[in-house]
Amino acid sequence: MSSEKAKLDWQNLTFSYRKTDFNIRYYYKKGKWSKGELTQDENLNLHMAAPCLHYGQECFEGMKAFETKNGKIVVFRPEENWKRLQKTSERISIPPMPQKMFVDAVKKVVAANKKFVPPYGTGASLYMRPLVIGTGARVGLGPADEYTFLIFVTPVGPYYKGGIHPVKALIATEFDRAAPDGVGDCKVGGNYAAGLAAARFGYDKGYPVVLHLDPKEKRFIDEFSTSNFIGIKGNSYVTPKSKSILPSITNESLSIIAKDLGMKVERRPIDVAELPEFSEIGAVGTAAVVTPVTTIHYKGKNLKFGSEKEAGPVITKLYNTLTGIQYGDIKDKHKWLVEVK
Repeated sequence: MSSEKAKLDWQNLTFSYRKTDFNIRYYYKKGKWSKGELTQDENLNLHMAAPCLHYGQECFEGMKAFETKNGKIVVFRPEENWKRLQKTSERISIPPMPQKMFVDAVKKVVAANKKFVPPYGTGASLYMRPLVIGTGARVGLGPADEYTFLIFVTPVGPYYKGGIHPVKALIATEFDRAAPDGVGDCKVGGNYAAGLAAARFGYDKGYPVVLHLDPKEKRFIDEFSTSNFIGIKGNSYVTPKSKSILPSITNESLSIIAKDLGMKVERRPIDVAELPEFSEIGAVGTAAVVTPVTTIHYKGKNLKFGSEKEAGPVITKLYNTLTGIQYGDIKDKHKWLVEVK
């Protein structure tokens, strides 16, 4: 797919918002969704009594589009983002949307902004943020009767320049990310707001990443503040099983790749006492794919996992395989990529 590119310094993009040409919007009124409208407006006109502002009735997704080595523009697993958005929407009483509507919206907004899809070989991508908010005015507690669904896009550089870089993490038992039977497994803004104080707490102590334990017993690994936890133990890929963890599409994809590589995949409760038994630990999510965590501070002690200077061999292999599929360097045998024409 050939097109003129925007005049940007593609090699030095940061992971931050940058204006593009269009976003796409749909409106839910009187029980049905409107047709999508592309707009150049970056602002929203909201009623001051919108439930998204007062009662947190909003949910979102994060996803990426890539230019492959053969010049195609592809989106990574949009159907999975739709599934997760529907699960969250149901949990917070937002009306469902058809899968076709969601995927068409993704394709249309990417196509409208194709000159902002970073060129192959830069390590950059087009980040997409689907968002659904309750907009109909309401004072009493309850779901809105009107909604806005939108997707904006922005070109972003790799989360870490020059490859994946190890970080240190702190287990912050002073804070809970989500309630045991709350919305921890949903992608709502409240979960991220609840993690801000813990993130600041860790940052002030010299740890850029915070790891949460389960909110009930403070014993089992839950997830990092913005990412799922994975641990490598022998030939096993281990990740927590918990009702308060957001199901990560990246984690699920990496677990399939791990199986392809001959590894055993375990999704189960992980006692914090088991941490020293892992050879490698990673924080996985859309933004960075995999962030190696080489130090975890817990109860006054620093637990070490591999080298502090580079990712371990298994995490490196997982990262290279997934990004290789996304950029078209490795065959997409699971048919994860959806082409935008």
